[in-house]
Amino acid sequence: MTRQQKAQALLQMDQQEVQGCESCVLCQQRTQTVFGEGDPDAQIMFIGEGPGQHEDEQGRPFVGRSGELLDKQIKAMGFEREQVYIANVVKCRPPDNRTPLAGEVDACWVYLRRQIQIIRPQVIITLGGPAAKLVLGTKEGITRIRGTWHAYEGVDPPVPVMPTFHPAYLLRKYTKENRANVWSDLKAALTKLQTHTR
Repeated sequence: MTRQQKAQALLQMDQQEVQGCESCVLCQQRTQTVFGEGDPDAQIMFIGEGPGQHEDEQGRPFVGRSGELLDKQIKAMGFEREQVYIANVVKCRPPDNRTPLAGEVDACWVYLRRQIQIIRPQVIITLGGPAAKLVLGTKEGITRIRGTWHAYEGVDPPVPVMPTFHPAYLLRKYTKENRANVWSDLKAALTKLQTHTR
């Protein structure tokens, strides 16, 4: 698919399916859905857990404090926000920003899976435990799997996945070690990208 065809396919899914979705209880309290945004032909795709209050109000992913930090990380990698694609596992805000429940994740998984199929990124970076568990189909905690390469098998060829900490976790535990760990994960993703594009 060309970039334009990808953009069209994503827009269609958002407008015709996601915005009116009532597949789980999260639809009852949302202000609006948060589909995802960025380059439909992006090399890097970031996947978080779910929208928070600011995201729910604006209909855009990662626009609060976590988003500001993610923007800085993307810049440090040498990209602009518009050059990557950012999405979440669930497209509606869970009450009080709690972790999405299994049924909610299952209901939304079909959308994320298709987003990955359309965009075909060369690298996926999952942000936080819930996103890593879903994308990789694992029960392992984020502290055990971050910084190690995995693969998303839902497309052919499989997409390399680098799990790292969520920006919200970094904001809560802004230690030198945590920051160094995340930066090393992001650098590994960059290296993978460079070897992929050669």
